[in-house]
Amino acid sequence: MIRTRLLAAIWLGGFPGALAAQRVALLPDSVIAALAGELSGETAKRNLERIAGEHRMRGSRGFHRAAEQLVERLTAYGLSDARIESFPADGKRFYGTQRARRPWDADFAELWLLRKHGSGWERAERLASWDAMPISLAQDSERGQVTTALVDVGDGTREGDYAGKDVRGRLVLVSQQPGSVQRLAVERFGAAGIVSYAQNQRTAWWGEDENLVRWGHLGSFDTQPTFAFMISLKQARALRSRLLAGEEIRLDATVRAGQHEGGYEVVTATIPGADPVLRGEEIAFSCHLDHQRPGANDNASGCMAILEAARTLAKLISEGRLARPARTLRFVWPPEIEGTLVLLNARPELARRIKAAIHMDMVGGGPATKAIFHVTRGPASLPSFVYDVGAAFGALVNEESAAFAGTGTARFPLVSPEGGKEALQAVFADFTMGSDHEVYSEGSFRIPAIYLNDWPDRYIHTNFDTPANIDATKLERAAFIGAASGYYLASLRQDGVAALLPVIQRASLRRTATMLERRAGLMGGEEMHLTFFHFATERAIVGSIETFAPVMAVERNQATAFLERAEELASFGRTLVIPTGAGRPAYQRIAEVRGPMSVFGFDYLESRLGAEKVAALGLLRYAGLRGSGGEYAYEVLNLVDGRRTELQVRNAVSAIYGPVPLEIVVEYLSALESAGVIRRSDR
Repeated sequence: MIRTRLLAAIWLGGFPGALAAQRVALLPDSVIAALAGELSGETAKRNLERIAGEHRMRGSRGFHRAAEQLVERLTAYGLSDARIESFPADGKRFYGTQRARRPWDADFAELWLLRKHGSGWERAERLASWDAMPISLAQDSERGQVTTALVDVGDGTREGDYAGKDVRGRLVLVSQQPGSVQRLAVERFGAAGIVSYAQNQRTAWWGEDENLVRWGHLGSFDTQPTFAFMISLKQARALRSRLLAGEEIRLDATVRAGQHEGGYEVVTATIPGADPVLRGEEIAFSCHLDHQRPGANDNASGCMAILEAARTLAKLISEGRLARPARTLRFVWPPEIEGTLVLLNARPELARRIKAAIHMDMVGGGPATKAIFHVTRGPASLPSFVYDVGAAFGALVNEESAAFAGTGTARFPLVSPEGGKEALQAVFADFTMGSDHEVYSEGSFRIPAIYLNDWPDRYIHTNFDTPANIDATKLERAAFIGAASGYYLASLRQDGVAALLPVIQRASLRRTATMLERRAGLMGGEEMHLTFFHFATERAIVGSIETFAPVMAVERNQATAFLERAEELASFGRTLVIPTGAGRPAYQRIAEVRGPMSVFGFDYLESRLGAEKVAALGLLRYAGLRGSGGEYAYEVLNLVDGRRTELQVRNAVSAIYGPVPLEIVVEYLSALESAGVIRRSDR
């Protein structure tokens, strides 16, 4: 009923200006045409094919070669300050919550299946080869050589999996990630190494192709290093069948690999802004350069889409076809999550300059990948108009690509000669975790980030994530959304606010309708918590414009009237009275501990409290209506601002992901306090 009244009010003119035009353009058609005409999916894909030939682990030779290729391309494209920045990684120092992992490289690794020959054994079949397929050696494997028997221990993650089995000095066959069995199999029971067929990244298609070899990881800080090979499900089933029949299986494993001295490398380049004052503010284009070979969609696609955005913007600006934006555009290629956290901690002045980020992680998946493209908002704890900008350009591509697919005609079809012609059909999604955008948006830095990403992708983290499965048209469209969003944000001044407000208001009405649908299933006061949080967020989104440009009084008054009318309709005309939790403590962040608790290859909270205590925390195991443990925990920490009480934090995170018991939120806050991440605030 309320949703009907809200929509009726819109159509009857209850929200002046919200529907003043069918579509409000944030950039002139001339700018959009220039971007659409210059961007090239083929150029992006040619560059992608180059770096997909490198096994790009953090600090590795392959990563460095890919980084050098990027600098060479950036320099050729006119970004004269392109360079590789290096940060020490010795396994001991911290960058915020990230314990620096030492670089890792491999020189040689092979796994051979042996067969009996006379009184001895001879090589029969090579099961894994680093040279042929680097993904077949688990990351962070260490040097080793053994000829021994294979023992199947199932999952390998529980002591019972080893009952009655002698694995000392042998190789264990496991169905889970090597890192999750390393301490039991190697440190506790003395196995010589691991052979894994872990089926990570499960999607609807995960079991359909038995030939996929999936990416594996060992712990970066374990006291007893080992090695692990990754094999396909088909290979594993054949080995298990022979073992179940009572056959002895012997393998020969040789590994020359390991961690070494070095550091993190981050490629960066800029297009300087034109305004003498605003050029000190930056819009960052973000991705992650590291990944296994070939790692085409994850994440050579994001890397090359922002390289193509950099090439296009630099060329159009240098030729005078685009005005140089007021703010500086920065392009960054780090190792995933840890590299971004290292950069923002090691360069705090840079973190302060960045006003917004456009992050791309998997943006080129073609039809074979089954990928769905998403334009994703930042966390609800960080309201910002920036997300609506990304959605507006995503909607433009949806409209234009659908028109072209259906009629063969469109103003801006954004189709590459070597790519597909189908509509983009981007999904506009709420915040999801899993890449560097969560570092930018985390409560330590509070940088709003637009996240462009494919999900699902049936070939993610496998040997089939190849350039052949990348669509040049998709790359071009992702580059356009990123380039248009970044250019708009870098150019935004006070004279652009009037055109921006209707875009925000349209999005606000859609979000309010969604809130009303969610609220219909709530009771016991939870519906009021959701309503209160929703409109507080909508007001904050409008307020966030001030971080970019001043809002004139007439515009502010119009925006306020718009939200007051929506809140009046959605709140039954009553003033919302929400308990503040008076008498309960509030918390604030300890400034020196910057970053999320779970980063890459390291858990900060676990390092401070111990694995057993962290595993027992109720919030990390909680499943809500729209989120689960890690998401609740991420937002709870983000909501700590020195003012919110425990109850207010609980009510806010309940509005975001669904009702959660107060006691487990309090328990988690207490754990953060014990770990030295937050402290009680005097308010």
